[in-house]
Amino acid sequence: MDIKGATAVVTGANRGLGRHLAEQLVQRGAKVFAAARRPETVDLVGVTPLRLDVTDDATIQEAARVASDATLLINNAGISLGTPLIAGDMKAVRAEMDTNYYGPLALTRAFAPVIEGNGGGAVLNILSVIAWWHPAEAGSYAASKAAAWAMSDAVREELAPRSITVSALHVGFMDTDMTANRPTADKADPAHIAAQALDGIEAGNPEILADDVTRQVKQGLSQAHALR
Repeated sequence: MDIKGATAVVTGANRGLGRHLAEQLVQRGAKVFAAARRPETVDLVGVTPLRLDVTDDATIQEAARVASDATLLINNAGISLGTPLIAGDMKAVRAEMDTNYYGPLALTRAFAPVIEGNGGGAVLNILSVIAWWHPAEAGSYAASKAAAWAMSDAVREELAPRSITVSALHVGFMDTDMTANRPTADKADPAHIAAQALDGIEAGNPEILADDVTRQVKQGLSQAHALR
C-alpha cells in the first residue's frame, strides 16, 4: 500500500518503536492516530492522540469509531515481564498473553471492517525473534509472540479477500525502555527498524526480518524443518 495519504492507527505510540513509527508515518505523508492508554503522554507534532488500552474492549471499539477513516493498523503495544511458564506468576502469564496476543487480535477484528470499508489497506503486527526462539526465563513472552505469529499468518489468509494485507515484523533487541535491563546487549536503533517496517508495509511483505539475528534464527527454523 501507499503510505502517503493513508490513515494509520499506531498502538503504544507514546514511546519506543511506536513513537518512531508514528513520527515516520507523518513524515511520509500519512494521517496518524497515536494511541496510548494515557493519550496526554503523546508529544509528537502532527498526530492525533487516541485513548486506547489494548486489553479493554470498550476503548478498542471507541478507537475504531473515532478513527473511522483508518486504512492502516499497526499493533505495536506490548509488554515483556520476564516470566517463566512453570515457576512464573500465572497473572503475569495472562497479562502478557492479553496484551501481546488477544489485544492485537481484538484490534484487528475491530478495524478490519473499517479498513475494508475505506477501500482496503494493511495491518502490521510487531512481533519478535522470540516468536521462534523460546528461552525458559521469558517463556511467557515467547509463547505470546509465537501465538501472535500464528495469528498473523491465519489472519493474513482470512483478510486477503477483503483487500487487507497483513505483515509481521520480527526483530531482536532494540534500544527502547523494554530492554533497559539488558545494558550489554547489542541493540538495534528503533528509528532504523521503524523505517524497515514502513518500507515492508509499502512493499506488501508478509514478513519483515529486521536484523541479522532474526534472519539467522528464521533460517535455522527452515533448516530444521528440511531435516525432518
